[in-house]
Amino acid sequence: MSLEEQEKHILKLIQEGRFHLCQEALQRSPMLLARLPGRHFGRSGDTVLHYAARHGHLPALSYLLEVVGMDVGVRNNDYKTALHEAASMGHRACLLHLLSKGAAVDSLKKADWTPLMMACTRRNVDVIKDLIEHKADPKLKNKDGWNCFHIASREGDPAVITYLLDTFPDIWKTESKIKRTPLHTAAMHGCLDVVQILLER
Repeated sequence: MSLEEQEKHILKLIQEGRFHLCQEALQRSPMLLARLPGRHFGRSGDTVLHYAARHGHLPALSYLLEVVGMDVGVRNNDYKTALHEAASMGHRACLLHLLSKGAAVDSLKKADWTPLMMACTRRNVDVIKDLIEHKADPKLKNKDGWNCFHIASREGDPAVITYLLDTFPDIWKTESKIKRTPLHTAAMHGCLDVVQILLER
């Protein structure tokens, strides 16, 4: 098997969560182990660290950071980090591990999306709380002028909306570049529960 084929094999094992087979393959090939940290795959330019975070495989993630020596802040072609992936997919254990290893909580991917914004696309209040507790800035805006509260208003989870309002009472006072408020956004997307919460506020 060529080195490139071996790399693709490692990537498949990480995606499938077969960490022990991955570890064995890397231990057998020092050259493969040395090449892996700088290797980006496909059009997205993801690294194996991105894949481990996206699929929620904590043992692989930990091994890649602590044994292979991968950079916790490595970016793909969209400037996404592994923290963006873990936040987006709701993999809390991976997210907390990345933060404990120094991942930048407010790192920006293309279009200026933070991990907190990515987390707000899902109905996972625990991941959002974790990011806030690690000092994520909820008032940062993306290229369209949306902050995380706009995004949460679009998704329509009352638990997320209530948590953000309880933690940051003025977070609803924001407009996008086209003057759209979170209330506009919630109404446009038919999120009645969020509309009612916002009107009560």
